[in-house]
Amino acid sequence: MGMYIEDAPKSSANRFPFCLLSGSPHLGGRGWRMRRRRRPKDIEREDLGLDPPLEQHREHPADWSPGHLVTWAEDPYYRFNDLNYRWISLDNWTYSKEFQIPFDISQWQKVILIFEGVDTVSEVFFNNVLIGRTNNMFRKYNFDVTYVIQAQNSLELRFQSPVLYAAQQSRAHIRYEVPPDCPPSVQKGECHVNFIRKEQCSFSWDWGPAFPTQGIWKDVSIKAYDICHLNYFTFSPTYDNYAQQWKLKIESSFDVISSKPVPGQVIIEIPKLQTQRTYSVKLRPGKRIIMLIVKINKTITVETWWPHGHGNQTGYNMTVLFELNGGLTIKKSAKVFFRTVELIQKPIEGSSGLSFYFKINGLPIFLKGSNWIPADSFQDRVTSDSLSLLLQSVVEANMNTLRVWGGGIYEQDEFYKLCDELGIMVWQDFMFACALYPTDVDFIKSVRAEVAYQIRRLKSHPSIIIWGGNNENEAALMMNWYSIDFTYLPTYMKDYVKLYVENIRELVLEADKTRPFITSSPTNGIKSIEEGWLSTDPYDNHFGDVHFYDYTSDCWDWNIFPKARFASEYGYQSWPSFSTLEKVSSEVDWFYNSNFSSHRQHHENGNHQMLFQAGLHFKLPFNTDPLREFKDTIYLTQVMQAQCVKTQTEFYRRSRSEIVGGEGHTMGALYWQLNDIWQAPSWASLEYGGKWKMLHYFARNFFAPLWPVGFEDKGVFFIYGVSDLHSNSIVTLTVRVHKWSSLEPVCSHWTPDMVMRAGNAVLLYQEPVSEMLQRCGHCTRQSCVVSFYLSTSSKPLSSTNYHFLSSPKEAEGLQKADITATISQHEDTFVFDLETSAVAPFVWLDVGSIPGRFSDNGFLMMEKTRSVLFYPWRPTSKSELERSLHVTSLADIY
Repeated sequence: MGMYIEDAPKSSANRFPFCLLSGSPHLGGRGWRMRRRRRPKDIEREDLGLDPPLEQHREHPADWSPGHLVTWAEDPYYRFNDLNYRWISLDNWTYSKEFQIPFDISQWQKVILIFEGVDTVSEVFFNNVLIGRTNNMFRKYNFDVTYVIQAQNSLELRFQSPVLYAAQQSRAHIRYEVPPDCPPSVQKGECHVNFIRKEQCSFSWDWGPAFPTQGIWKDVSIKAYDICHLNYFTFSPTYDNYAQQWKLKIESSFDVISSKPVPGQVIIEIPKLQTQRTYSVKLRPGKRIIMLIVKINKTITVETWWPHGHGNQTGYNMTVLFELNGGLTIKKSAKVFFRTVELIQKPIEGSSGLSFYFKINGLPIFLKGSNWIPADSFQDRVTSDSLSLLLQSVVEANMNTLRVWGGGIYEQDEFYKLCDELGIMVWQDFMFACALYPTDVDFIKSVRAEVAYQIRRLKSHPSIIIWGGNNENEAALMMNWYSIDFTYLPTYMKDYVKLYVENIRELVLEADKTRPFITSSPTNGIKSIEEGWLSTDPYDNHFGDVHFYDYTSDCWDWNIFPKARFASEYGYQSWPSFSTLEKVSSEVDWFYNSNFSSHRQHHENGNHQMLFQAGLHFKLPFNTDPLREFKDTIYLTQVMQAQCVKTQTEFYRRSRSEIVGGEGHTMGALYWQLNDIWQAPSWASLEYGGKWKMLHYFARNFFAPLWPVGFEDKGVFFIYGVSDLHSNSIVTLTVRVHKWSSLEPVCSHWTPDMVMRAGNAVLLYQEPVSEMLQRCGHCTRQSCVVSFYLSTSSKPLSSTNYHFLSSPKEAEGLQKADITATISQHEDTFVFDLETSAVAPFVWLDVGSIPGRFSDNGFLMMEKTRSVLFYPWRPTSKSELERSLHVTSLADIY
């Protein structure tokens, strides 16, 4: 994130270092001066419809007093600082900078000032001249400064509080309300976020704080040029089925300031595909777009890009060289990936609905993964290293897909580059979520500029496989989440179609024909279109995708889950580990019912819901030491979350090849959510900072390419084998019954070799539970547990899965296990050799704040010894790990 000056024509690489923004660009940085401009004293929150007033958010008056100006001496995430620092977002701020141009301006015909990202509402002054305004965080701004630039210059951005701006826009919309006005009070957020084109969750969400930032959040540059300037360059590969040939469509936009046409040639080279093409061009004055089609020779083998787990992520280096009259050369380099994507919505035998699944390069692929939210409230803190850590954790958990959720941001270029390289498919929402939106002329104009820019910026990435118009807005409108006056329903429906269909969809279809578009998630897809883009039941299991949350039913009962075509959101909350919370809390906060615990929970009744769900199958922790009880409760919420999401995901995976009662053929499971925006209870499987929760270790197993899934139905125990492989597998299934009181299995059963069909879920085993217990002898549901795994020629093909015959809180014979660990180092990896005195469910290895991950964690230890690897993310030592290690299993918390 920084600023540079470029005198472009002589050399496209001629950049002069100018200023690097450090810290948070929203709050300060080297080279920029910050000045606070107070809002008028007669304007208060109540006057602008910001209800409740800020002071009513304060739950802890001892931690804050009205009028006290807190400096940024503490982490904004520390304790209650999301409230203590709220005044910053309510004031207006000015960014100013003086700088010198390091070349002779008079040589150049045109000079432009470019902002890659401004957050959000500002007036831009250059040498005290108003040159433009910004009101959209998600677009790029170019301002012509040719006639105001000097050798010595001043640049000033006068920002308006996004909170006050949103409130003003809402008040100006007098014809009818556009709900929701404010988030639920438990979120401690700000109001009217749907009236500002800004990161929607920055005004708060049910997993995150309200930090409505303002400032310069991406690069700033000045470019000077003669003749012409390349505004943007993008491309998209397509496969011509008729010609049986790959084609590459290249689009280049120029600002031609020459008074005469500029002739020249374009040379396109892709060496590894033995492709070199030369085209003659003539750029006429004005804004001009050059479209070129490069056909790849049919005799050349083109290796396609594949999702993780399905093949390689092959890409080809390409150079595009513009040689124009006057000695002007412009060279662009890029990596080109070839792949096709189809969203298949066709009739299914035995069902009244339509399928909803993706084909990549003609192959049906089950989408396994999660939903991505912004990695931090302050984007300058999201580095390449932190992105790499999070995305590497995606593929290490056998995921192949992330949905970039519509209430956050269009991610930085590095995110999509890493997804391309790692084979992570991206379901890309446009940034609209859980709200209705205005459709006045100015709002639509701003949205169109945003969408056009983001499509150009992102469409060259093979990782993006679908555009989604919004998150849950079809459901919000048609299920009447906001209790709207039905007199206005036709108006709201018309606004919906205008925004997502007549504008966003139109722009997508015009600019990108290489991937599908859906208006919302969830949606019924083609069925929604047939109903005028808004379905009467957006949660119909026979069509499209579904979101599903249920915190009161028993998550161990797979019958409560929708047997949908595609599950794009579902999940359960848990608390992050104590080592993560400890960094942003104090000793007085360390118990489950503390003010801090209540403050950090932004989901209504969330802390109680976690304990309720855990209490269905586990004994709740009790300890006279409040800190010990708090840590045990954190552990149990992670056990509960992992087990709940495991049960639901396995249900979706085994439903891929069957239709039951017209439902099934499930081809996607994306749980909510992957990552955290701060240190708080949430649905995430990765804590803030990247530490793996128990759920993420479970995901590594339940998303494995080959996985046995066990469940009961009417007293019969079934095991399905699920395969994501491209070829059939010969497998043996081993089923063992264990007593809780013994480390030796009671009995074992091996099936004959069976064929697991590629890309299918097939029944491998079934047996009434009563017969299984009788066969094994001396076993009851309460005294025994079942484990099972796949192998071939006695070599394991899968990890061991398990099935509880009763709730663990009813387990008979379960003892408190004494688990010891011996640590050794092998190069950069550490080996933890474990030994247990008894069967131990949900063994959790925790090394505190030492960053890294284990090869497995949260497992059932049913053998006396087991080895687990630890992969550190920074240098550590055996002694440091020994000091930090704490081992917990289920009986330890009783």
